Amino acid sequence: METILLQYAWVLIVLIVLEGLLAADNAVVMAVMVKHLPKDQQQKALLYGLVGAFVFRFAAIFLITMLVNFWQIQAIGALYLLFMSGKHIYDSLRHSEDSDETTKPKKASGFWMTVVKVELADIAFAVDSILAAIAIAVTLPAIGSHSIGGINAGPFVVMFLGGLIGVIMMRFAARWFVSLLEKIPSLETAAFLIVGWVGVKLAVLTLGHEKLGIIPHSFPHSTFWEVIFWTVLISIAAIGYIVGVRTQTAEKNLPVTELTEKIKR
Repeated sequence: METILLQYAWVLIVLIVLEGLLAADNAVVMAVMVKHLPKDQQQKALLYGLVGAFVFRFAAIFLITMLVNFWQIQAIGALYLLFMSGKHIYDSLRHSEDSDETTKPKKASGFWMTVVKVELADIAFAVDSILAAIAIAVTLPAIGSHSIGGINAGPFVVMFLGGLIGVIMMRFAARWFVSLLEKIPSLETAAFLIVGWVGVKLAVLTLGHEKLGIIPHSFPHSTFWEVIFWTVLISIAAIGYIVGVRTQTAEKNLPVTELTEKIKR
């Protein structure tokens, strides 16, 4: 029994690390989604998203055998994130070229629509996360004869705990990213580039789906692709942070009149 408990503890640690890695890029998406809301509503949107994610993660473990057949879930998530990223970059470039002060500000989503978007993003992220968790947890020896959703109760509890801890980590990370974006506003473009790159990640998962088979099914989970994904993501974050800090420093050193004109533009 001690050996089995050690196995369970080790797999839970692996799942927490895995969820933590997945939470890093997912949290950037969440932060960008709620950033336009007032500070008190940002926390509420993330909290409601947290509750919804708990419920969905629990239900998804039961429904995963059905959910994996719908490649459209991740495809819609990929298209939405790519659209969000592309639209922001296009609007930023257009705004920088247009110095007309009468330009109307963009209309942002309301509170509940933002919550809905956060929940939909959770669904797109969760499918792949739960599949990875199941692939790891099913290697554990069964404990007792009880099963939940067709999975032995022991591995099921480990998967569920790993998923919940991952969701909590994602929400705390999202709050930190929101604070960072408020301190260094020029990081927003880098954040949206990361959102687009996460959209590419979901697109690769969709293309590798068994029912599509456009690319090999094993490719989205290969070490080669993981190295590419994280190298690009870390590079975007690092370059964006360096540029953001330099821009902020330069703006602090601008004369008051020049800074005022820059803010107006």
